Amino acid sequence: MHDIRLIRDDPARFDTAMGLRGLSGASAPILALDDRRRAAIHAAETAKAAQNAASKEVGAAKAAGDEARFDALRAEMAEKKAEIARAEAEAKDLDAELTDLLMGLPNILAPDVPEGADESGNIEVKRHGTPREFDFAPREHYQLAAADGLDFERAARLSGSRFAVLTGEIARLHRALAQFMLDTHVTENGLLETITPVLVRDEAMLGTGQLPKFADDSYRTTNGWWLIPTAEVTLTNLVAGETLAESDLPRRHAAHTLCFRSEAGSAGKDTAGMLRQHQFEKVEMVSITHPDHSEDEQLRMLACAEGILEKLGLPYRTMKLCSGDTGFGARRTFDIEVWLPGQNTYREISSVSSCWDFQARRMNARFKPEAGGKPQFVHTLNGSGLAVGRALIAVLENYQQEDGSVAVPDALLSYMGNIALLSPDR
Repeated sequence: MHDIRLIRDDPARFDTAMGLRGLSGASAPILALDDRRRAAIHAAETAKAAQNAASKEVGAAKAAGDEARFDALRAEMAEKKAEIARAEAEAKDLDAELTDLLMGLPNILAPDVPEGADESGNIEVKRHGTPREFDFAPREHYQLAAADGLDFERAARLSGSRFAVLTGEIARLHRALAQFMLDTHVTENGLLETITPVLVRDEAMLGTGQLPKFADDSYRTTNGWWLIPTAEVTLTNLVAGETLAESDLPRRHAAHTLCFRSEAGSAGKDTAGMLRQHQFEKVEMVSITHPDHSEDEQLRMLACAEGILEKLGLPYRTMKLCSGDTGFGARRTFDIEVWLPGQNTYREISSVSSCWDFQARRMNARFKPEAGGKPQFVHTLNGSGLAVGRALIAVLENYQQEDGSVAVPDALLSYMGNIALLSPDR
């Protein structure tokens, strides 16, 4: 959410920032609503002052036996009481309306975010590894003989499209990837392993920006809980409503959870295989930092995610997202795209985003400076470390053999009981 004072102080700058998001003249309705809200507050305060003044005089009028004056003052007090109630109710309603309006606006982009309308405007900032040259036509993951443990037909009978049942060695490889990611982030990258709920209240979804704008992208239970689209929601909201000590920063968490997305806007896209599912698993990273350190923290988190791919021997490229492709709550986002030889292209496997104080304002998450002074909002960052299902796809496709078997990356051998080859014959 945005600081209304900054919008008041420099509406032109705010409009320029929102213009990069495709929104023109954003400040005008905000300031008009803010003026009405402040006028209602002023009216309530003026009426209170008049009521207080009458209250001081009413006793004197009574003591002096001036009944006419006494009655007039009593009537004025009653009138001002009603006036205060009306003005305060109006101010409360306008404040809620202003909050809703601010909640629906995206984060301000960092100055170095490139301008662009869509993903075609993203800029490659790094490329690691050379895609393997096959002496046969590489297949997509669901076409491999070793992927006979991927069952989409039975999943469709259970749940419909965009679900998968995993069995046998494929299920074990999926589990191995998640354990490997989590162990690496905890033991090497210094993140705190955290287990969180996958059902949350409205407030948690509001805090990280999934609500109110993206309600259709998530699932809600009949009793009002939301199924998390990512553990960013729960990990970030761990500090909601809190004022931390500066010495508690940074807080770095990692969680392996189920995630649920309706994929409301993806009709017809990536319908084959496991690439886009309604239910999937992800290892998520979240950092809560001091504002002075959030720039460095984003690069640190990016390196953590890239390091997983490097340990797995998977080629990737890192992209800085342009203005038209940066998510609602992000100030800056880097996407990591892994090479998928079956599709002969790079596909997203991680997004690492800095949100600055955008989420912290929504959650009212602050820290107390050690040097003294008022509490300040923390900065929040999040990133996939990685999407487990997409990592499974990448391993299957990059390590496939001509006979349809799949070699197991060295980094996963200990998690696989030293099974070095996935083969349909075993």
